[in-house]
Amino acid sequence: MENLNLIDTFSEFKELKSIDRPTMMSVLEDVFRSMLIKMYGSDENFDIVVNIDKGDFEIWRNRTIVEDGSVEDVNKQIAFTDAQKIDKEYEVGEDVTDPVKLSDFGRRAILALRQNLTSRILDLEKNNLYNKYKDKIGDLLTGEVYQVWKKEILVLDDEGNELILPKNEQIPGDFFRKGDSLRAVVIRVEMKNNSPIIVLSRTSPVFLERLFELEVPEIFDGLITIKKIVRIPGERAKVAVESYDERIDPVGACVGMKGSRIHGIVRELRNENIDIINFTTNIQLFITRALSPAKVSEIKMDEKFKKAEVYLKPTEVSLAIGKGGYNIRLASQLTGYEIDVYRETEEEEEEDVNLDEFGDEIESWVITALKGIGCDTARSVLDIPISELVRRTDLEEETVKEVVKIFRAELE
Repeated sequence: MENLNLIDTFSEFKELKSIDRPTMMSVLEDVFRSMLIKMYGSDENFDIVVNIDKGDFEIWRNRTIVEDGSVEDVNKQIAFTDAQKIDKEYEVGEDVTDPVKLSDFGRRAILALRQNLTSRILDLEKNNLYNKYKDKIGDLLTGEVYQVWKKEILVLDDEGNELILPKNEQIPGDFFRKGDSLRAVVIRVEMKNNSPIIVLSRTSPVFLERLFELEVPEIFDGLITIKKIVRIPGERAKVAVESYDERIDPVGACVGMKGSRIHGIVRELRNENIDIINFTTNIQLFITRALSPAKVSEIKMDEKFKKAEVYLKPTEVSLAIGKGGYNIRLASQLTGYEIDVYRETEEEEEEDVNLDEFGDEIESWVITALKGIGCDTARSVLDIPISELVRRTDLEEETVKEVVKIFRAELE
């Protein structure tokens, strides 16, 4: 039977591993039947046999033999004389089954059939890819960098499917070239112009969680639970862990012998600092641990408004706030409490004045900026060099000098 180049189409389709055989057979038969309905008005009396492996197919039409001149429906009936041409033994009332040649339909019909077949199979492939990755959201995968653009990176998975890693989902220190291996999590899958768009992320807390599952067997096995992860990609992350087995130290297990486990994760995250914290339902203790490496002296809680006033020794304030304020910001996110840091005043300390007392002489926004770096008294400001105050508060140097002058005059 003439296949009219459709065999090439079959050869392409049978290579699509994501489409199972029964589905492929069903689609092919459906396309052929649509063509038959268009040509003959009905497909009820046709049998279609598809052989995907050989790239071959057959269409057979079943018709009933009637007396010459009694044919009412040429699609379902055949005259006795015409049936005799097929086989001399046929009699009136019997059924005749004969092959239908696609070449009889004409070139235009064959071209339309091929285009319809191509469109249906490719749509099926896209839907299967969408559903496959929809089930993989949150999963860690490894792909190969295929193309690097300004706003995104094109990644190929092990089956050659195209995945996208946008710039805003990349860690600030990330640098990839074509051919590099890349690890990320599937963060979302969406259909755009009838094509699946699979978006990856390396900045999501889920990415860090999957890396811990990969490096720490106790987490993968469920002996240690990750309660919460907060991170500022490329800078710092805090991970709260808990173990229901008293024999297992969750923090020690995550760090590993001489830091062997945590080092691999830190390298993958471009040297992002990771604080592993032992989770507890005691919120005061949890806040104390979350502000690590700073040592907290006292905490005053406001359960209703989810606020915590934390008092520390002057030398611990900068540690609690951290570089760029990352430490205190992440501690607030991890605990769910708004944390305000205050310097602890020693009893034997010299006389000091609260910053709020200078409201008549100093603008309120300047006082707010000073409080933002952990200074709440005049002496706490004077303890910090002017250049450091300028850098940390982002105030003008002349403004800082004027404030220092006012504080010194008051304390003297």
